[in-house]
Amino acid sequence: MAWLFVRLKLRLIAGNLRGDTMRQVGFVFTMIAAVMVAIGGLVLMSLLRLAPADVALDAGMILFTVLTLTWVIGPLLVFGVDETLDPARLTLFPLSARQMAVGMFAASATGPWPLASLFFLLGAVVGLSRSLTGMLIGLVAIVLQVALCLVATRAVTTSLSGVLRTRRGRDLLALGVVFVILLTQLPNLLLTQGTGGDPRELLTRVASVVRWGPPAMAAHAIADGGLIGLAEVVVVALAVLALGWLWIVALRRAMVTPDSSTQVGSVRRSRFDGLLPGGALGAVVAKELKYVRREPRGRMGWMAAIGFSGVLMFSLSSGPNGLEGSALVVAPACIGALMIGLQAANAFGIDGRALWMNAIVYSSDRDLRTDFAGRHLAVSLLAVPLLALLSVAAALFAGHLLWALPALLTAAGLLLVALGVGAVTSVILPYTYPERINAFTSAAPGQGGVAFAGSFGAMLGTSMLAFPVVLPVFLGLTWVALLAVPYGLAVSFAGRRLAATIGYARLPDLLGAVSRPS
Repeated sequence: MAWLFVRLKLRLIAGNLRGDTMRQVGFVFTMIAAVMVAIGGLVLMSLLRLAPADVALDAGMILFTVLTLTWVIGPLLVFGVDETLDPARLTLFPLSARQMAVGMFAASATGPWPLASLFFLLGAVVGLSRSLTGMLIGLVAIVLQVALCLVATRAVTTSLSGVLRTRRGRDLLALGVVFVILLTQLPNLLLTQGTGGDPRELLTRVASVVRWGPPAMAAHAIADGGLIGLAEVVVVALAVLALGWLWIVALRRAMVTPDSSTQVGSVRRSRFDGLLPGGALGAVVAKELKYVRREPRGRMGWMAAIGFSGVLMFSLSSGPNGLEGSALVVAPACIGALMIGLQAANAFGIDGRALWMNAIVYSSDRDLRTDFAGRHLAVSLLAVPLLALLSVAAALFAGHLLWALPALLTAAGLLLVALGVGAVTSVILPYTYPERINAFTSAAPGQGGVAFAGSFGAMLGTSMLAFPVVLPVFLGLTWVALLAVPYGLAVSFAGRRLAATIGYARLPDLLGAVSRPS
């Protein structure tokens, strides 16, 4: 059964690459990245031998834990993209849960990244072991560590597979990933704010937290050797068996549980229907607000913008070169506005094939200009309150509440500039959002370069056009913030007008660009 799943995995990889140059190039880059991680990890872990024994052990326990968490979180990001992760694809085959677990485990161990992880951990045998018994026990420990990573990731993805097929589940996943990304900045914030103390002390504290987890015990077993190390390896083996049993239980449940993602959901009127303008403008605003409520990929950008701005608020004030004065409040608000506004760089991508309904009813560029106005109004209705909260929070953090007003005005002006620039890039460099259940995919195969060019062009254009009003406020001339919103309105209007003129002439091209198979 294991060999059968391995061959199926290899055939799946080969079939996925056949006839698609971009996927072949992507696979080559993946192989190169895996080799670099394997070699770099081997060298990095081996260099721990040059550090003091206690420092090497603390670093080893943390790195083992981080590797395990990476294996657990990573597959969740590609759920719905990687066909080998969803057990629902195998439920119709005459396989028991144990047979399926054996096969899926073997398939998980097939590929470049398990081998890269194995080489990464081999370096720990060199870097952490201090005796012959430690080296021998280490060889067993790293095999168990790789097995722990594979079983843990399969158990988690199988347990959450039913939830991840639903919209609310994907929302929770997106929120969790943003939280984890922000959490990785905590050590840096503690050190830069002076609350973390000595880096060595921080390393010891973190190591003491993860000490009794199975990954840290595997690292500890390599350093300990002897009977203590053997006992720790036995504990890791028991943890692998326990996770394997939980995985089989989750598989049995997944094989008999109906897929809730195929159930019909209720359709409700928007709470804002009575407050929106009438006609085509109000219809576009209502549609965009529903997209924000129901489309996980859109909300990822919103959550990342607010989260990143919050972290930036703390990091910019730290260290000897930290910002002071009104710049400490203006910078986070403007960064948040820029990240929110960049989501408008591909306005039609989220519509996909449904854009044909717009294409057949728009009779002039004025209709397309109204469409852009509705999209921009929907973004502004949500973004301005969020930017206001961010500005107030930054002002309270800086100790001057009055600085919130120029920060909000400047951020609002920057947002309007970004929306105007995004309208132009939307008609010049449109691309397809993949029709997948994953919230972390940005472009269809073959359109990655277009997506990068559109995002980079929108960021560069927004920065250049917003520079005349943002820089003076950043330098302390807060009265210039009064000009930011009128300036932004003028730029957004000009951007909509230019985009409508260009876009109406090439509506068939836009429809083809956002409707590519994914």
